[in-house]
Amino acid sequence: MRRSDDRILTTHVGSLPRNSLLTDLLIRDEAGEAIDKAELARRSAEAVRHVVERQTAAGVDIVGDGEQPRVGFQTYVAQRMKGFGGESSRPRPRDYVEFPGFAAQMRQRFPRRGKVSNAPQAQAEIVYDDLTAAEEECRMFRTALDGLAKPPVDAFMTAASPGIIATTLLNAHYDSHEAYVFALARQMRKEYERIARDFVLQIDAPDLAMEHTMLFQDKSVAEFLEIAAIHVAALNEALADIPRERVRLHCCWGNWEGPHTHDIPLSEVLPVLFGAHVGALSLEFANPRHQHEYAALKKAKLPDAFVLLPGVIDSTTNYVEHPEVVANRICEAVDAVGDRSRVIASSDCGFGTFAGGEFVAEDVVWAKLKSCREGADIATRRLWGKR
Repeated sequence: MRRSDDRILTTHVGSLPRNSLLTDLLIRDEAGEAIDKAELARRSAEAVRHVVERQTAAGVDIVGDGEQPRVGFQTYVAQRMKGFGGESSRPRPRDYVEFPGFAAQMRQRFPRRGKVSNAPQAQAEIVYDDLTAAEEECRMFRTALDGLAKPPVDAFMTAASPGIIATTLLNAHYDSHEAYVFALARQMRKEYERIARDFVLQIDAPDLAMEHTMLFQDKSVAEFLEIAAIHVAALNEALADIPRERVRLHCCWGNWEGPHTHDIPLSEVLPVLFGAHVGALSLEFANPRHQHEYAALKKAKLPDAFVLLPGVIDSTTNYVEHPEVVANRICEAVDAVGDRSRVIASSDCGFGTFAGGEFVAEDVVWAKLKSCREGADIATRRLWGKR
């Protein structure tokens, strides 16, 4: 895990907008329509190369492949593993239930996107015995990196946590939720270890906060935290043979521009997150519901083994944050952590978590990442006293 040893480094959470042709192919493929698989592979590789080049042009230090070959940040696993079929019936988020006008607006805004609430479910034993798609994605990313005139500081690739898979692709086979989560952990371990051989592995685990308003919205805070602890235990089992400094963990409250009035406080989930066998935590701090929670992090004291990847740009709004605002947020993060080297500026969440469901226009994304770089440079001058 690289650290900000002599300047504030920048990264982002993972997914980036896909072009319309790739989006169409991914959605049709997920729906089971007949598509040209060779064209999908070609357009995926072109898209990976494009986003890698745009990240480096924007000044991003630690780049990703943008999840371009995936229809959704966690639903992609249904296409790589055996045992999934049918359709899940995922509960509506509390935001959608309590704000029906907002829910109607969202339906109009995204009429066609990858499956979210109706993803496949586990109907048989889950088996991940063919890593071809994971291997091909790694190859695409490596090829794009090798084509750069100047290599980035580092590179990362995402993978879904057992918990977010279990709460999205619902269980219709295993005796219990816990048994299902651990079964997923045993199978996802194969993908985690494959990615970690070549890149920093980012585990996407919004389940550790977001699911309190979704699948487990009927649970008390204490009950939800017990479930989250089970999810972390399963994840740790899957990560057992990967050095923690090769893994970063992303947790969030759901990547949508909505009320978020029932989000569980960061102070409640931090003890669970601190138990993860990872070297960095990626958390939201740029959006209006969580900007204040540096105070909770400062009080809890980030363990020495962790680097913080604070969100300093919002992934759901087309406002481009001013570099001075970004710098202020970075310095607040450094104050909460108490160590400038353990802060890497990032985004709140991904910019393309589901194909067809992007809140931020692609050209605005690159402007945001450029502003993040500029803000990191300002913060570097403040924190190191550089001119």
